Amino acid sequence: MNLTSGIPVLRVSDYPRAKAFYVDVLGFSVMEEAGDPVVGFGIFRHGPARVFLEAWQGAEAPYDRWRAYFHTTDIGEVAGRLRAAGTSFSGPTATEYGMTEIEVADPDGNVLCFGVDT
Repeated sequence: MNLTSGIPVLRVSDYPRAKAFYVDVLGFSVMEEAGDPVVGFGIFRHGPARVFLEAWQGAEAPYDRWRAYFHTTDIGEVAGRLRAAGTSFSGPTATEYGMTEIEVADPDGNVLCFGVDT
């Protein structure tokens, strides 16, 4: 399976405060944010490193889907590997943001997303 990057997805309780920390303190730049106005999800970059930040309130996580995001060059290979192992997954699904993605949960319930640019 050819993975080109892995990105952690971090839950944050206060999106503007977390954004300020990653941008102003750590020197990340904003690659993209969801919504207009921003709804509590952003992709940040520092050189080749990436991090996704997603807002949550208390026990509820309205944007809580993934714990990690993996870019791949062959989504069909990912699907084939999961099928061959008898692992349940969703996708491949074309997204409105230009990716084709597969979601799968690991044995502990962490949802992983594998995506390829379309």
